[in-house]
Amino acid sequence: MKDIHSYWAYIVLALLIITVVNAVIGLKQKKEFKDKNLRIGLFTLIVSHIQLLIGLGWYFMSPWYKALKDNGGEVMADKTARLMAVEHPIMMIIAIVLITIGWSKHKKKTEDAAKFKTFVIFYGLALVLILSRIPWNNWF
Repeated sequence: MKDIHSYWAYIVLALLIITVVNAVIGLKQKKEFKDKNLRIGLFTLIVSHIQLLIGLGWYFMSPWYKALKDNGGEVMADKTARLMAVEHPIMMIIAIVLITIGWSKHKKKTEDAAKFKTFVIFYGLALVLILSRIPWNNWF
């Protein structure tokens, strides 16, 4: 489960970067919001939700959850343990909530620039949160 979660994260990160860059380009160049843009955002939404389900499954089987449940004070005192048991899961959930909000809000917009801007803001914030709490030493 941990390996699936780790490898799927590359897909999520790649799609999220593509979505944000595509939205920035569309906004700056005043492009029309086409089906391609919609699909990129949708695939990012779907892949991130799958990652959430995989991550939650892994989290409740992980030693980090057991350690937090058994020795919460020790986990919170240890920077690495706190990252894995608390910060990473919470930030990833918040990031996926932002992606979901961005997807929902963009559908209500009627102007192309507003749709791109919504993706830039919400998917961009999600990207920043994800990059801030990836356990980089475990990733490579």
